Amino acid sequence: MKLQVKAVLPGALGRVSLLLVSALLGACASTPPSQEPALSSDRNALPRTWAASPAAPAEALAAAPTSAAPEAALQPLLEDSLRPGVKIELNDAEAQMDLWMRLRAGFAMNDLDNDWVRKAETWYSSRPDYVQRMTDRGGRYLFHIIEEVEKRGMPTELALLPFIESAFNPQAMSTAKASGMWQFVPATGRDFDLKQNIFRDDRRDVLASTRAALDYLGRLHKMFGDWHLALAAYNWGQGNVQKAITRNQKAGLPTDYESLKMPDETRYYVPKLQAVKNIVQAPQKFALTLPPAANHPFFLSVNLDRDMDVDLAARLAGMKVDEFKQFNPQMNKPVMLAAGTNQILLPYDNARAFAQALAAHRGPFASWTAWTVPKTMSPQAAAKEVGMSEASLREINKIPPRMLVKQGSTLLVPRAAHRIEDVSEHLADHASISLAPDTPPLRKLSLKAGKHDTVASIAARYRVSPAQVAEWNKVAPKSSFKPGQSLVVYTAPSAAGKRLAMAKTNSASPPAAKLNKNTRKSATGRAVVAAAAPSNLAARQMMKR
Repeated sequence: MKLQVKAVLPGALGRVSLLLVSALLGACASTPPSQEPALSSDRNALPRTWAASPAAPAEALAAAPTSAAPEAALQPLLEDSLRPGVKIELNDAEAQMDLWMRLRAGFAMNDLDNDWVRKAETWYSSRPDYVQRMTDRGGRYLFHIIEEVEKRGMPTELALLPFIESAFNPQAMSTAKASGMWQFVPATGRDFDLKQNIFRDDRRDVLASTRAALDYLGRLHKMFGDWHLALAAYNWGQGNVQKAITRNQKAGLPTDYESLKMPDETRYYVPKLQAVKNIVQAPQKFALTLPPAANHPFFLSVNLDRDMDVDLAARLAGMKVDEFKQFNPQMNKPVMLAAGTNQILLPYDNARAFAQALAAHRGPFASWTAWTVPKTMSPQAAAKEVGMSEASLREINKIPPRMLVKQGSTLLVPRAAHRIEDVSEHLADHASISLAPDTPPLRKLSLKAGKHDTVASIAARYRVSPAQVAEWNKVAPKSSFKPGQSLVVYTAPSAAGKRLAMAKTNSASPPAAKLNKNTRKSATGRAVVAAAAPSNLAARQMMKR
């Protein structure tokens, strides 16, 4: 569905278009700002101003500078972007149809019926609160997913897969670094054009990740010709599934999902989806209820054509920042880059408030921008260069202690008079930060071994480990060196000079003629000579006197 509202803003955002994407299910009331999964108690309650039949001129909203604009100016055409030209009436029978019924009508996979399914059914039915939270949250997204699934001619069971992957939590992160509602690992996400950089992670983007997941599942189904095997490959990897099929073929065994040898996690994967399908099919059988879900989108998609601070966007939409981030979880930084994040999702009421407030907004839209580091430098030097504190630079860019920022890295920095341009598309898509340990380069010392030098004695003298000395000189850690043998030691520059001087002192014999008699006879003198060069022949002779 598509809604366009043009607003001409002096020197600012230029043209803003609000697109009602076939984006997400459920209800069109604003989400309460205080709780992450909370929705309106009446999920089918719609702001009536969005249900008007006649379309107001698109320019009308621009003429309304405040929230006191005539209601007629806020009655745009609702159009389905998947069915261009088809007007949507939020009060008609189709829009008010039960979305769960539409979902059930598209079920087309072969059913599984085994002990794994019974186990999953028992697990879900014994946790009604969890199922309620999961279905409430999923209600935001189901309409969009079902639209995408049906457009591709896929079975609607696939729209339930995020229940299994993430409980419909777009910000979910697994121990294997799989992220988002559809749980993409970094490499697979990149394979399906889900950008991951310092500014955003499209694996958490509801619209982008849904597109990628269905593309991936379609590829797997084409490869294996079976939805159960495609789902196993989504969980376990296509290479592993193919190997399991090959093993069974060689052994003359069936190659269906239930006949393959696979890890328990994958063995349980499709049965869990089957259990959720069974619950959606007949919730009363499991003493569960499903929240109402109407057959129309839950979100508007707001297109951006200028970089904008997240807190400003939330304020214009009348939302708390945390609530705004729940609907736009792909954001990694406090600024949205128009070249990379070209749309945000907002419930109906908030989208309308955003458009009104945006038309009236005067002033900058972004206080942050991207800066490419011209040379490797310390965070302190970088902070001085961009005019901010070192602590703030480290915090906003997640730079740990004792690290340097390498040349070519991208840092988020305050906008200044000479940094007002919006970030380029290339930088928005490829920004990265590279760090290096903030330690001085080691200095190489070339030495000659004394008569009794060993790996251990050299290590102790230069305050390094015996293992390091052994590695540097290609010997065993307990080796001894031959007198005069060439060897190397690496040490920090600040200490290298002192230790080199000490080594020279230790390896040189003090001329006997320059020692007076009192020094030779004194206990203090003997001790000093012994400590300075214990392996020196002249010193040992003096100690015997």
